[in-house]
Amino acid sequence: MRRVTLFINGTSRNGKVVAVYGTLSDLLSVASNKLGIKASCFYNARGGLIDDIALIRDDDVLYVSEGDPFVDPQTETKVRSDSHGAHTDWLTLNIGGRLFTTTRSTLVSKEPDSMLAHMFQDKDVWGNTQDEHGAYLIDRSPDYFEPILNYLRHGQIIINEGINVQGVLEEARFFGIEQLADQLETAFKNSQPPEDHSPISRKELVRFLLVTPTKSELRCQGLNFSGADLSRLDLRYINFKMANLSRCNLTHANLCCSNLERADLSGANLDGANLQGVKMLCSNAEGASLRGCNFEDPSGLKANLEGANLKGVDLEGSQMTGINLRVATLKNATLKNCNLRGATLAGTDLENCDLSGCDLQEANLRGSNVKGAIFEEMLTPLHMSQSVR
Repeated sequence: MRRVTLFINGTSRNGKVVAVYGTLSDLLSVASNKLGIKASCFYNARGGLIDDIALIRDDDVLYVSEGDPFVDPQTETKVRSDSHGAHTDWLTLNIGGRLFTTTRSTLVSKEPDSMLAHMFQDKDVWGNTQDEHGAYLIDRSPDYFEPILNYLRHGQIIINEGINVQGVLEEARFFGIEQLADQLETAFKNSQPPEDHSPISRKELVRFLLVTPTKSELRCQGLNFSGADLSRLDLRYINFKMANLSRCNLTHANLCCSNLERADLSGANLDGANLQGVKMLCSNAEGASLRGCNFEDPSGLKANLEGANLKGVDLEGSQMTGINLRVATLKNATLKNCNLRGATLAGTDLENCDLSGCDLQEANLRGSNVKGAIFEEMLTPLHMSQSVR
């Protein structure tokens, strides 16, 4: 009985010894079962095609092909050690279908504590899977692995254009190459654009206004509009809660029913603005100009400025019927010729305010601070209501 050793074409590993019997087709069937491939032909050690079973001798070495041409098997280089005992034999890595040829010492010397070094430090300890050509299979991205291999070769980080630094960083973390990961993390942070805190311009806001229905609430909460020119714009129903509108030009803007709660309006110019039903609770409008503004809503919806900081505000000639200024601060403010009929001013700080020419009929001034306030030329008798409206 003859026996032969079978190898997959192009390899000299994981061979199978089988008995030769029957026809060439019978031997092909046995080879398919033993090697787990679809065998179609045999080659001898010199690449000759075996087309007759009579040509096979005892103890022959045959290479089984699935129809591909003969591939000379790669001979393994014996492991050599230098004076420090480091391995220097060549090997091939199959990273995501792309082949990388390097030495074992490259993979283990620079980062000896990395997972990649442990995979190849002691030969075959990890049982690394190899493809049919003997290349070690690693299911990772070849584009991100290439900069890592080059770093292990010469110690420099070189990332070609079009390669994402964050992707290389994640590969370095996966393989446990800590020094490289630290450097890449710094490089990634430096590559990010600085945070943009620049104010939103009039052009940008108008672009949003054009695509937003009139009565839909546009969410501008917490946004920065500092110094922007928003004059004469229709800003009804917009949520400006906690937004930065300092030094903005809002002259003749329509802010009907807008939410300006806790917004920063310091130094802003709102002369002639429509503020019907506006919500300005606890907002900061210190030093702002609101001359000739209209807070009066014919439908009865009252503007709410409760707790607002209105120090030094100029409100001369504004229509403020029924406005809620409870516990607001209007120290040194100018309210000349304002209509404050039925206004709630309970607990309001009116120290040094100029209220000359104001209509304060039925206004609630209970507990307000009127030290130094000017009440000259009152249009109607001051009514000190005892009920908080």
